[in-house]
Amino acid sequence: MFMPSGGYKHVFGEQYQSNAYMVRLKNHKTPNVESRSAKLMKLDGVKGIVQNTTSKKQVATIVDSLDQIMEVLILVAGLLAVVILYNLTNLNVSERIRELSTIKVLGFHSNETTMYIYRETILLSALGILCGYGFGTGLHRYIITEVPPDEVMFDPSLGWLVFVAPIVVVGAVLGGLGVLVYRRLKTVDMFGALKSVE
Repeated sequence: MFMPSGGYKHVFGEQYQSNAYMVRLKNHKTPNVESRSAKLMKLDGVKGIVQNTTSKKQVATIVDSLDQIMEVLILVAGLLAVVILYNLTNLNVSERIRELSTIKVLGFHSNETTMYIYRETILLSALGILCGYGFGTGLHRYIITEVPPDEVMFDPSLGWLVFVAPIVVVGAVLGGLGVLVYRRLKTVDMFGALKSVE
């Protein structure tokens, strides 16, 4: 924490006396920092040196580990979205094939038939994204406060990409599955489905 001498006197009720110096080296490389620290420690007036290079390395290691974990989680979440949406759509079409065949026989176009069954998937996906925003924000806040060491604080703010990426990924998956559903419904054997016994 940094504060002016007047602020120190006001908070602690005693006169400020400097007992440390902050040294900023032009050469930040580790060998230079270590050699300068060793030279300073040989001085009689120096009791100890605190280097931030070790803290920086520790934080960089934590951040790299978190990045790798997040990349795996994002990949798994994307694959999970594909599997769930595909199974949901496939099951929806299979269970309602007689109903869809009836609609097509009545003269509905393939686009209308696809949207008839696909509106439900789009609505559920939109609700899932909104719930994911709420749950994900809470999980992010928990990770940001619990993972770093006591002397380090991560930036808790979320960028716009965090909110746009799920919409783009889920939208792409929905678009791809929409094409598959459209093709499947276009080639469905309507009369065969209507003649089948439930």
